[in-house]
Amino acid sequence: MSYKDVMDERKKKKEEEEAEREKRREEMIEHNKEVQKRLPVTTTPTIEGREIEEYLGIVFGEVIEGANIFNDFAASVVDTFGGRASSYEDVLKAARNEAIREMRVRADNMGADAVVGVDVDYEVLGQSNGMLMVSTSGTAVKLKKQTNSDQADE
Repeated sequence: MSYKDVMDERKKKKEEEEAEREKRREEMIEHNKEVQKRLPVTTTPTIEGREIEEYLGIVFGEVIEGANIFNDFAASVVDTFGGRASSYEDVLKAARNEAIREMRVRADNMGADAVVGVDVDYEVLGQSNGMLMVSTSGTAVKLKKQTNSDQADE
């Protein structure tokens, strides 16, 4: 086998591995979208109109995001002249959504139907406060199955 054949074989194997990773990533994204649709997350201790059957335990989601120099510069301009620091707001929203998504997926892995009593916390980390941590916690629960008469009452 020539050097070129070996290199071509390696390249082909790498491409196959990358295609497999991409396929798994796409499957995970679809699974996460499906979980998001069917697994409610709420800050209240109950789901209105539904009875909790079992408490499965506490679930968490954590995300640490680094603020970059461009966000810092934009925020300093806003700080000087007033207004909203939309670049930081975008980082904050993305981190919060990711932490909630992570918590929801963990609850789904436990067999939960919902997450109740959700709390979202924010912390600034790092020597120069350049990191933002968003953590979410809630209680994963199983809900009583609705009967036809329950659904008719709603």
